[in-house]
Amino acid sequence: MLDADMLDRMAPLYERVRRVVPPIEWPSFAEEIDAILRLKRERNAVILAHNYQTPEIFHCVADIVGDSLALAREAARVEAEVIVMAGVHFMAETAKLLNPAKRVLIPDLRAGCSLAESITAADVRLLRQRYPGVPVVTYVNTSAAVKGESDVCCTSGNALHIVEALGAPRVIMLPDEYLAQNTAAQTRVEIIAWKGRCEVHERFTAAEVEELRAEHPGLVVLAHPECPPDVVAAADFAGSTAALAGYVGTHRPARVVLLTECSMSDNIAVQYPGLEFIRPCNLCPHMKRITLGNIRCALEDMRHEVTIDPAVAVRARAAVERMLAL
Repeated sequence: MLDADMLDRMAPLYERVRRVVPPIEWPSFAEEIDAILRLKRERNAVILAHNYQTPEIFHCVADIVGDSLALAREAARVEAEVIVMAGVHFMAETAKLLNPAKRVLIPDLRAGCSLAESITAADVRLLRQRYPGVPVVTYVNTSAAVKGESDVCCTSGNALHIVEALGAPRVIMLPDEYLAQNTAAQTRVEIIAWKGRCEVHERFTAAEVEELRAEHPGLVVLAHPECPPDVVAAADFAGSTAALAGYVGTHRPARVVLLTECSMSDNIAVQYPGLEFIRPCNLCPHMKRITLGNIRCALEDMRHEVTIDPAVAVRARAAVERMLAL
């Protein structure tokens, strides 16, 4: 039987998410949230949550939320002893790279990434042999081992800036083919791309954009740059998840669709209840492995600690820190 006092304590949090979390689901969520908030205090822990996490995680237990760039920046400033990454494994590795003395936990070891798995450190070394002297710009959606073979990292939010800041006539950009193509369309720098793709964003099509506009007059279409170039071209605006959220907050379109992982729409809808969000729901199966239940277990048992080989970490940290410096 659920504790009435606990439900009273959690009531303000439910008020925050009631438009996107059904009442029937809340009591079980509330019990987990109450335990997680207690465990965070006991463990001196913080929870970092990516924009693709579900609302009960994003709005009720996370201390720091955002896109990959925001989480990378904030991870470098965390003072708590323990960091729990409510995201995928490469994000937890990045947090560990920037906080080598802290304990970084990932609630589910299976929370991977199709992009990160599309390339290896050996692939990067072969590319360097093929294109000697060409700098390697690596998306943060990669393993620490791949970062360690790179010159600098980037995110979808700063890719264009990083590419141009290097001052080179051509760069290798890994591993997302579509992010590289969409970046190349905005610069004179020649970009050599890899063939990796995000299993969520690659499913969006320009035909789908046309259908959405026909079905929903006045629709504003926002796309993530991991989408195919023809999808980005058909959108009204393209940018990182932080940029998409910023666009909604600034322009307040009455009817909007976000062509990205669908929990993003739920999380923004909490902040802007007067806007209509059209939701073509492409879920990331890896992000959805993170739940309140396994966040609680991670804190209770201090389990799934992220470790990185020190030799790899030194090189990978340099690539991430160069990105932050640029």
